[in-house]
Amino acid sequence: MKILALIPARGKSKRIPGKNKRTLGGKPLICWSISCAQKFKVICDVVVSTDDPEIAAIAMSSGALVPWMRPNELATDTSTSVDVALHALDWYEAKKGIVDGLLLLQPTSPFRTHETIQRGLKAFKLRKFQPVVAVSPAQPHPMWCVRIENEKLIPFMRPTKFIFRSQELPPVYAINGVLYLIAPQDLRRSRSFFYEGATPIIINSPKEAMDIDTEHDWRCAEAYLP
Repeated sequence: MKILALIPARGKSKRIPGKNKRTLGGKPLICWSISCAQKFKVICDVVVSTDDPEIAAIAMSSGALVPWMRPNELATDTSTSVDVALHALDWYEAKKGIVDGLLLLQPTSPFRTHETIQRGLKAFKLRKFQPVVAVSPAQPHPMWCVRIENEKLIPFMRPTKFIFRSQELPPVYAINGVLYLIAPQDLRRSRSFFYEGATPIIINSPKEAMDIDTEHDWRCAEAYLP
């Protein structure tokens, strides 16, 4: 099995300026994901897609492959992860050969564990290269959510009664962004990292599942550090 790891790291971040190169626990945020991916023999390369020369330099000094600077049209607020991934995947397979899977690792999930990636890789192989997506228990539970219509609260999920006891709630999960693993042909066909029938990798640890998006998230991440 041959897996390409891709870490998308745009230079511009509105909520946390310079987020991907900001130091967390003594090293730039992006390096957490690079070092984690480098531990697996089935991962043929760790590619970083960025439009920022400083991020590129950090990534290369950490052993990642940065073959180009991301095109401007893929570095906007409206650029999608799928477009970024397909750009990297098309280049890699044209230059270095076909891969069995693309492993997308967001740099904003620094606390993913070796064991979680191992579980994802194992599931991908056992399920004959079906998509694998990391999920966590949904918070809040969607059956506790409401919408407002004509200044009145309406249960978001209908038809259903509003459940007050957590013990009665059915298990529900949310995609957390820790990892996505998909075969190239499926990504090209569906233009999505997720579709019905994907294999879940359940992460119960709030620390591992956290996605750093705001300054509050950053402070929470610092609080998790030893």
